[in-house]
Amino acid sequence: MKKLLATMLAVLVCTVTLAQNAYYQKAVAKYKRVSSLTASATKTKHKASVAKDAVSQGTFYVKKPNKVLITFNKGKDALLMNGTNFTMTVNGRKFKTNSTTNPQFKTFQNVLESIFTGGNVDLSKNNDVEITKSGSNVILTITPVMDKKKAKRQLFTSFVLTIDSKTSELRIMRMNEKKGGYTEYRFSGYQLGAK
Repeated sequence: MKKLLATMLAVLVCTVTLAQNAYYQKAVAKYKRVSSLTASATKTKHKASVAKDAVSQGTFYVKKPNKVLITFNKGKDALLMNGTNFTMTVNGRKFKTNSTTNPQFKTFQNVLESIFTGGNVDLSKNNDVEITKSGSNVILTITPVMDKKKAKRQLFTSFVLTIDSKTSELRIMRMNEKKGGYTEYRFSGYQLGAK
């Protein structure tokens, strides 16, 4: 009886995983044919200790397979992924990391590459990615798994990316911070194939 229950549970988990992968693959399929894109970006910076959120307007750029740039305030604030290199610019000050040495950003890189290559990067090998469906949205939640020593230094507790499955567009990218803060990027007005 225990073996039967264990087998049934394993089949159920596999079925759910396959279904999640199927609606994720469908949501990002149009990016297989796109080499570059631009979109308008709105950045909201929320700090639990501050009453009013800081909001700014900018531009979102993607060039296949692994270049992503979100820029605000004439480049004084930006998030750049160029292959395995990540650069976050805040008020003109640059903070750099590399996903080969920073596991938190390795999964983030895999997810972004998977989205913008139309699902060509297999996310099933990432234990820290959860794919769910909510209405017409596909939601990818990245919760980095790391040891306690590294967890003390991590900038973000999770990343949440929302894809509108009707339009196949990444709509929201949210980077949750410790103590309830977050940086949220909302994207609209996509132009596919734009330089």
